[in-house]
Amino acid sequence: MRNFIAKKLSIYGPSILSGAVLIFCFPAFNLFFLAWIALVPFLISIADKKPAEAFRAGFYLGIPYFLGTLYWIYHSINHYGNIPLIPSLALVFLLSLYLSLYTGVFAMLFSWKIATTRLPALFVAPVLWVTLEFLRSYALTGFPWSSLGYSQYLFLPAIQFADITGIYGVSFLIAAVNGAIADFFIIKKRLRAMPLFPLSQTVIGFALLSIFILAVFFYGFWRFNEAPSGKPVRISVIQGNIEQDKKWDPAYQREVYDTYKNLTQAAAVLSPSLVVWPETAVPFYFNSDRAFTQELIGFQQTLNSYLLFGSVLIKEPAEENKGARKNLLTNSALLLAPDGKPSLIYDKIHLVPFGEYVPLRKALFFVDKLVSGIGDYVPGEHQIRAETPYGSFGVFICYEIVFPGLVRKSFSRGGDFLVTITNDAWFGKTAGPYQHFSMAVFRAIENRKPVIRAANTGISGFIDSRGRVLGATSLFQRTAMTMDVKTDAGRSFYSRYGDLFSYFCIVITTLFLINVSRR
Repeated sequence: MRNFIAKKLSIYGPSILSGAVLIFCFPAFNLFFLAWIALVPFLISIADKKPAEAFRAGFYLGIPYFLGTLYWIYHSINHYGNIPLIPSLALVFLLSLYLSLYTGVFAMLFSWKIATTRLPALFVAPVLWVTLEFLRSYALTGFPWSSLGYSQYLFLPAIQFADITGIYGVSFLIAAVNGAIADFFIIKKRLRAMPLFPLSQTVIGFALLSIFILAVFFYGFWRFNEAPSGKPVRISVIQGNIEQDKKWDPAYQREVYDTYKNLTQAAAVLSPSLVVWPETAVPFYFNSDRAFTQELIGFQQTLNSYLLFGSVLIKEPAEENKGARKNLLTNSALLLAPDGKPSLIYDKIHLVPFGEYVPLRKALFFVDKLVSGIGDYVPGEHQIRAETPYGSFGVFICYEIVFPGLVRKSFSRGGDFLVTITNDAWFGKTAGPYQHFSMAVFRAIENRKPVIRAANTGISGFIDSRGRVLGATSLFQRTAMTMDVKTDAGRSFYSRYGDLFSYFCIVITTLFLINVSRR
C-alpha cells in the first residue's frame, strides 16, 4: 500500500503541489507573484504523459486549486441553508470536482499537443488555458471565479492591458510565463526523445514572449499614469452591517431602516451627489409596502441628492400567466432622483443558481435552494444605464460583477462610472468577500470606469479607472464612506469589441484539435 501511494504521488504529486500553491495567489493570502511559477511543476510532469493520465493529473491539480479558493461557499450553505457542516463541505467538494474537469481537459490537450508538435509550451499552454477558462465562464450559467488572472489584482502595472484583452489576457500571460519556464525542462526531454529536435521555434517563442512582456509593462505604466477624462463627483456608500438573519425579520424592520437612514443623514453633511445603499438594503417591498415606501421617498426628498438602493420588488406575471402563476419577485436596484421620483429600476439579470433560483425547476422538483431566502427570483431582461446630471452609470447586483462580458455591454456605447451593490454577509469572515472585491478591480480596468461598491457587511469602497483602490471599509463595520471620484468618459477597446482575444484563443485551440485529429 505504501509503495502504491508513493508511486501515485510521484506521478500526480507535481499537479497537487501546483494546485496547492495556486491557493496562496488569491485573496486573502495575496501572494500573487507565486502565480508566475505555480504551474511549472504541473506542466513539466504532464509533458510526456499519455492523454488519459494527463487528464487525471489536471483533475488532481484542480481539486486543491478550486477547493482551496472556493471553500467559503460552505459558509452560506451551512449557516443560512440549514445544511450540516459535512454535507455543506461535500457540496463545495462536488463543485470543485466539476471545475476540475476543465483543468483535466487542459492537461489532456496540452500533453497531446506537446507530443504531436514542435511548438513550445509557452505558446500551447496559454492558448489552451484561456480557452478552457473562457468556456468555464459561460458553461452551465457560468462560474468564472478563481480565474488565474484575478490573482494579479494588486499587480497594477502588469494588468492594465486588460482594457484590450479582458481578464483572460492576464491569465494568458501568466500561463505563458509558466510555460516558458517549463520549456527549459521539457526541451531536455524532447532532445532525448529526438536528438535533432529543432530549437528555433522555442527560441522564437522566448523572443516573442519577451517582447510581449516589455510591451505589457510599457503600456501598463503609460496607462497607469494617464489622467481620466471625466469630471469629479462626490459619492457616499453606506455599509449598514445588518446581520443576515435580521434582514427579513419583521421584528427588526424598523431598526434596519433606521440604520440606513441615520448613516445617510450623517453622510449628507458632506453634500454627496449620489448615495448608494447595498443590495436588498430596504427591509420591505418597495412600492408594495406603501407606508415604508412613502417614508423612504419623503426622507429622500430631504437629501438633495440621488439615492441608489437595492430592494426586492413584487411584479405581476404576464396577462396570459396570471391564472397559473403567483406574483414574481425580482432582485432590483432603484435610483431615486432628488425629487423622490424613480429615475432607474434595474432588475438583476444573472441570478445565482441554487441561491436565488433553482435551474430546471420542473426537472429538479426535489431540489430546493441551498440558502434560505424569501423566494425564487425571476431575472431581468434589459441592461440599462442611469442618466444623471453628473454622468451616466451602469448598475450591477452582487454576482453580476464577476462576469466581464455582462458588465462591458453596459459601456459598449459609453458611460462614466460603474456601481455595484452586494450583500456578502452570506460568507462571513472567509476569503469570499475579499475575492469578490478584488474582481471589481478588473471591471474598472477593462472598461476604464471607476467602480463604486456598496456592500451590506463589506467590503465597500471606491476603485479608480486604473484599478487603484482609493478607499475600502473593513468587514462587519457599520459605517459610511464619502469620496470625490473622477469619472472616465472614454471607451476602452474591450468595452467596444468584447472578448476578441478569447475568441482568437478558441480558434487556435480548434486548429490544434483539427491538426491533432489528422495526425
